[in-house]
Amino acid sequence: MPHVIVKMLKGRTEDQKRRLAEAITEDVMNHASVGEESVSVSIEEYASGEWTKKVFEPDIASKPDKLYKKPGYTPS
Repeated sequence: MPHVIVKMLKGRTEDQKRRLAEAITEDVMNHASVGEESVSVSIEEYASGEWTKKVFEPDIASKPDKLYKKPGYTPS
């Protein structure tokens, strides 16, 4: 039962978020060998001023062993 949480900066349209969720669902189905009914996707949006404290520090910097794709940036 894969559940994918996408955390990103605010500013995308509902259509962009819907298409992103559809693309993620397709990839999860193909690569994890599960049916569409098993996949869920949520999107959490943050203001740029919140990113470091609410996302980068707790989810990226403090859990490097969980990252399968590391970011190519460091917050300022």
